[in-house]
Amino acid sequence: MHTPNPVSLAAKLSGEPEFREIGVGPWAETHPGEPRPDDPASPDFDARFDTQLLDDGDRRNVLDRYRYWTVDAIKADLDARGRHDFEVAVENWTHDFNIGSMVRTANAFTARRVHIVGPHKWNRKGALMTELYQHVENHPCIEELVECWHHRIAGEIAYERARAKAAAIKAHTIATQSGTAATSIDDHASAAAAVDAVREATADIARADARIRELEAARVIALDIIPGAVPIETYHFPKRCLMLFGAEGPGLSQKALDLADDVVYISQFGSVRSINAGAAAAVAMHSYIAQHL
Repeated sequence: MHTPNPVSLAAKLSGEPEFREIGVGPWAETHPGEPRPDDPASPDFDARFDTQLLDDGDRRNVLDRYRYWTVDAIKADLDARGRHDFEVAVENWTHDFNIGSMVRTANAFTARRVHIVGPHKWNRKGALMTELYQHVENHPCIEELVECWHHRIAGEIAYERARAKAAAIKAHTIATQSGTAATSIDDHASAAAAVDAVREATADIARADARIRELEAARVIALDIIPGAVPIETYHFPKRCLMLFGAEGPGLSQKALDLADDVVYISQFGSVRSINAGAAAAVAMHSYIAQHL
């Protein structure tokens, strides 16, 4: 007969672990007497709340401010609050379980978009439903993804240039009109308002120009360990970028490496060649966040 390990026996007798309760119970239990926020007749009516969650409770792994909210409402709020300027892409040629983990990390750091390259189906188990809160796009091959991404960057640059031009026209028009008015009337309040409007338009131009510079510096970054790659500890992530991640084991395809502007690797000091693909993606995304908070 097998003799139980004394440490295992002591662990069972300890009574641990005692886990804390996650989430909230039904609305009627957690907010007794309070009107339900999904009731149109209530002064606190809020269309973001989900009736089923209010009935049954919300045990999802979401922030407290999102308790009882619908998935669409949470996703829209993340968009409104502003996602970060990096996007991530995962090659799906081996149906790697780590893809789900990467998607979950992308949600944690609010990546602007997640791209799945290869077959449309992928193992979602590791994502723990976080893909519902992300903008996830599917691409048949890496070339199509990179081409689409470059077109998107070009479109954003065109938008910012149009915004700067509109602000410049506004500033010129206000300055001209205020100058004409000043020769005929002595209206200090109007003159002050015109000066403020010109300053605001000038600030809009400066913001658009700064954004254009960020977009023009956008790069595609491959995360892989190959000769010539740059250590992530010394690499400066551009604000607008697309990170490419490969599958566990083979890494990125040669085509992905060829299309990347930069190749970055995570320095390691143990006996194995690489760390878990999901862990590598988390390190890379956090490195970006640490530089751009």
